[in-house]
Amino acid sequence: MAPPRRFALELPDCSLVHLALGDAEAAGAYPDQRLSALLGPPGRSFALCAPAAKGGGCGARVQAARVHQQLQLQLRKGEPFQHCHLRRLLGYSPGDPAAGVQHGFLLRDPRAGPDTWSALLEVLVACPELARPHLGEFEADASGALWLRLWELHGAAQRQVSCARVVPVPEPLLHPVVPDLPSSAVFPDRDAARAVLEECIPFIPEAQAVLNLVDQCPKQVQKGEFPVIVIEGLDATGKTTVTRSISEALGAVLLQSPPSCIGQWRKIFDDEPNIIRRAFYSLGNYIVASEIAEESTRSPVIVDRYWHSTATYAIATEVSGGLQHLPPVHDPVYQWPQDLLRPDLVVLLTVSPEERAQRLQGRGLEKTREEAELEVNSIFRQKVEMSYRRMENPACHVVDASPSREEVLRTVSHLIQTTCH
Repeated sequence: MAPPRRFALELPDCSLVHLALGDAEAAGAYPDQRLSALLGPPGRSFALCAPAAKGGGCGARVQAARVHQQLQLQLRKGEPFQHCHLRRLLGYSPGDPAAGVQHGFLLRDPRAGPDTWSALLEVLVACPELARPHLGEFEADASGALWLRLWELHGAAQRQVSCARVVPVPEPLLHPVVPDLPSSAVFPDRDAARAVLEECIPFIPEAQAVLNLVDQCPKQVQKGEFPVIVIEGLDATGKTTVTRSISEALGAVLLQSPPSCIGQWRKIFDDEPNIIRRAFYSLGNYIVASEIAEESTRSPVIVDRYWHSTATYAIATEVSGGLQHLPPVHDPVYQWPQDLLRPDLVVLLTVSPEERAQRLQGRGLEKTREEAELEVNSIFRQKVEMSYRRMENPACHVVDASPSREEVLRTVSHLIQTTCH
C-alpha cells in the first residue's frame, strides 16, 4: 500500500491542518505558522496510519480498523507515551478515491525522549505484518523546512521508504472521509452492513448470532395501516418519558433500537472499532423494521431511536474537526436507506446543554463510549445534533423538550395528529 500524499491533522480546537508531501512548489503558498510548533523542534513528532489495501474490500477495512484501535490503545498507556500528546491524523490521496482514507495518529513528544522511538517500534512489531503501518518521523532542516521520513519494519530492521518535504495546503471542499462513509460507517443498505459482520465471525462469535437473526427477517417489509412514530434525541432529553406516555395515549406498541433480541451483545460491539459497531446497530434497525411491519398491522407503533441515531453518531465520530467539516446539506449520507422501512414521523427532542447536564446528574446509568463523549466533548455533541437536523426523507421534526412534561407531550401529540392523520 503506497503511503498517502496528504494528511489532515486535528488540533485541540477541532480545526484541521492539511499537509502535502513532496509538493515543493506549494511551499510558502499557504503559510501556516502552526506547523513548526506542531512538527518541529523542540520535541519530536511521529505519524502512524493504519493502511488499507487499495481498492480493498470489506475485510481490508475491518482489519485496518482493528489495527487503528490497537494503535490507539497502545499509544495511550505506559511509558514513554504518557508524556506525549496524541492527535487524530487522516492520510488521504486526492484524485485517487480507490486509495481510501488511512486513519491514524500524530504523536508529539515534547521532551524528545530517546526511548520514544524504540517504544514506537515495539508497537509496530505487535501489529499484523500485512497491516503494519509505516512509521513517519518529522524533521526540520537547517533552513527550517519540514520533512517527513517514512520507515517500515523488515524483521527486526528498519528501512527508510521515503523522505518528502512537508508543506501546508488549503482544505479540500469536502472532508476526505466523507466519500468513505457509505462503506465504513453509514451503510446504505442491509447487505453492506451484513458484509462487515461476516468478516467479524472469526474473532467475534456473537456476530454469527446477530446475522442469524437478521437472516430470519424478510428483505422487503411493508408498514401496516397504523402510524409509525420514531422518537430521537440525546440522552436526558426526555425520550423515555415521551415514548412511554405517547404509547399509552395512543394504545401503541413500544419498540426500541437496538432490539432486545440483540441487546445482550451490545457491550461487546460497543468495544469494537466504529465500522463494526455501526454494522451491528445498522442490522439492529433491520430487525426492528421487521417488528414494525408486523406490529403496525394491529396498532400504532412508537420506536425509541431508529436509523437516524445510527447515522448521526457514525457521522459525528468519523468526521474529524468541527461543525464546518460535516458533510454538506443534502449529501447522500443524510438520506434514508432505500431498503429500510420508513416511519411516518420522526420527532427529535432537544434541550439546552446546561439542562441536559443537570438532568444527567445522579442518573447513574451505564454509558456507551459515545454517550460519555457527549458529556465531555461539546463539539462532538454539536456534530451529532447538526447531523440530526440535516437528515432527509424523512427529516426530523424538532421539539423543544425543556418545558414541562405536560407541555412537551401536548406538542408531540399535536404533531402526531397533524402529520399522521
